[in-house]
Amino acid sequence: MTPEHLPTERYDAQLAEKVARLQSMMAPFAAPAPEVFRSPVSHYRMRAEFRIWHDEDDLYHIMFDQQTKQRIRVNSFPAASELINALMPAMLDGVRDIPALRHKLFQMDYLTTISNQAVVSLLYHRKLDAEWQQHAEALRDKLRAQGFNVHLIGRATKTKIELDQDFIDERLTVAGKEMIYRQVENSFTQPNAAMNVHMLEWALDATQDSTGDLLELYCGNGNFSLALARNFNRVLATEIAKPSVAAAQYNIAANEIENVQIIRMAAEDFTQAMNGVREFNRLKGIDLKSYQCETIFVDPPRSGLDADTVKMVQAYPRILYISCNPQTLCENLETLSETHNVSRLALFDQFPYTHHMECGVWLTRK
Repeated sequence: MTPEHLPTERYDAQLAEKVARLQSMMAPFAAPAPEVFRSPVSHYRMRAEFRIWHDEDDLYHIMFDQQTKQRIRVNSFPAASELINALMPAMLDGVRDIPALRHKLFQMDYLTTISNQAVVSLLYHRKLDAEWQQHAEALRDKLRAQGFNVHLIGRATKTKIELDQDFIDERLTVAGKEMIYRQVENSFTQPNAAMNVHMLEWALDATQDSTGDLLELYCGNGNFSLALARNFNRVLATEIAKPSVAAAQYNIAANEIENVQIIRMAAEDFTQAMNGVREFNRLKGIDLKSYQCETIFVDPPRSGLDADTVKMVQAYPRILYISCNPQTLCENLETLSETHNVSRLALFDQFPYTHHMECGVWLTRK
């Protein structure tokens, strides 16, 4: 597969292979047949990063082949959103003949939404100055005159210049309700917007008959917390990254949700607090014992849950686990399956045409 060609004719076969592989991996845990969620076959990625290659008077986007390290010119990128594809030539045209914008520019990062907003970050191997900002503002104004709702950011070593803002606001319709999600540049966001909606709606359906409160670890910008809030009395969620916590707090207000509390803590620290091992100043004023959390939701990094957190998670009657790495999920399930059954299994094709699988399990106590 090249960046400019998607093997759409092979999509069904590749998805079937993933389904078979996931079923094989989950067989030891007596998992039911997976619910399978297809991705759009093109224009599904809401973000993309490209190196910039300078070739005499010309410059263009490139990617590197992960195996051969070969440099590949990218004029279009059908895996990315239509907005990214429209912005790519416009950005190059805007910087090509402007030395202040072009000099030592080595990368462009694109973040877009299905609500047609964009942030483009320009990364440099040099200091940025007032001249750069002046020309960048002119480029931003030119792009907006062309109809792009875009914000530009300049980055260099220990430098970040926001011309307006470093975020965009996504709008997703989730189970009939529009949700607003602030997404911050250089922070984690779900890359496949259509698949994100599938994941949120599946999680809502899995937890629809839940009682009590929800505890969530690794909540990011509140992507799942806010959607799931309608199924629970209260939601208590943790996140360590400051920009994500700030975005989550904005999203709580923007969606007029009153039953979600975000705590800025690492999941491992929160586990220690729940187990009474340590006390944390960040928890002052929060009565953990008042929460009746009968369900816990985890969406950990690729490394999965650490041993202590797995044991803590086992204490909850119901566990919702979204995994970006089925291998570490299975490692965690070796422990979790001692106390819980896998009641539902889902495959979310977040990254079509790759080996990567995203999946979800709904676990109920035996």
